[in-house]
Amino acid sequence: MPWKSLRLLVFDLDGTLIDSRRDICNSVNAALVHCGLGELPDDVIAGHIGDGAAMLIRRALAEFPEGRGVAADDSLFEAAFRYFLDYYRVHKLDFTCCYPGVLEALEELKTAPDGSARQMAVLTNKPVGPARAICEGLGLSPYFFQVYGGDSFPAKKPDPMGLEALMAEAGARPEETLMIGDSDVDVKTARNAGVCVLGCTFGLATESLLEAEPDALVDAASEWTAALAGSVAVKKF
Repeated sequence: MPWKSLRLLVFDLDGTLIDSRRDICNSVNAALVHCGLGELPDDVIAGHIGDGAAMLIRRALAEFPEGRGVAADDSLFEAAFRYFLDYYRVHKLDFTCCYPGVLEALEELKTAPDGSARQMAVLTNKPVGPARAICEGLGLSPYFFQVYGGDSFPAKKPDPMGLEALMAEAGARPEETLMIGDSDVDVKTARNAGVCVLGCTFGLATESLLEAEPDALVDAASEWTAALAGSVAVKKF
């Protein structure tokens, strides 16, 4: 991977920059209870994260007999989805925090080896409203020239549309771009855009990440800087 020539770093949000597991799981369970269903274990809900809020709710509903096969216009889905969005909007920062080492790593990564400013952005399948609010609330916003969410474009990750838009805005070629994420969705997004991808094993979807085989792996955000500097041996397949 062309670590030293990278001009654009694009980060996933949930499971990469932030540990949002508890707030997301609480919000999903609040929606399920609102709809007269039972709560699900956090591990089950966390396994459904990664493809956007609507898919998260659809997968959670499918854990119950009465929720299997619901369509987008089904009243059960609509009620659960809307309640989830409203609840999460209020509770998105109850427990959510940056992973250890994230802010320190971003501070170092914002400068390229040649002393020039390196451009960084966020591309998540979370709705853009709460994504930007979380970045602002946790002090992440100053590091990114753009934060795009799952509703910023007609198609979500792993469609490369969002990543390609960020490359165009940054004036970066595929070989100058790196995607950093914690799931197979991020790996597929990078592959679809022709860019390299660094996997984070500390996130929410380690199993799917490993199956997708990113270009390299790190076990902590604190390893990002050393990995891009080429001063440590990162795990490779």
